[in-house]
Amino acid sequence: QVQLVESGGDSVQAGGSLRLSCTASIPTGGHCMGWFRQTPGKEREDVASISSGGGATYYADSVKGRFTASRDNANNTLYLQMDSLKDEDTAMYYCAAQRLPCSLTLGRIHLYTYRGQGTQVTVSS
Repeated sequence: QVQLVESGGDSVQAGGSLRLSCTASIPTGGHCMGWFRQTPGKEREDVASISSGGGATYYADSVKGRFTASRDNANNTLYLQMDSLKDEDTAMYYCAAQRLPCSLTLGRIHLYTYRGQGTQVTVSS
């Protein structure tokens, strides 16, 4: 059974930074991976994705220029560096992965085959 385990969520002040990690129980090479977030009472938002080799990325407009996705396939780990955090970034962040190329699902990260249990990020002013 494929497992994705997120870590790094925390409570921070607005303007601060966090780095989320997602470790997979399978080799991540060949998998498109990404992050989406969910807040109770709000729509789920697809945040970022990164191609299997790391050469192509997608970001939601709301996080462009502030968030950076990266990956370390040697250690089966996905990262999300989050800078200049805002109150509206508060959410549960989920890691997701699929064997298909990222381009085939057009940024709909929440539809990926595998997902983790989430890590909570809380940003306060």
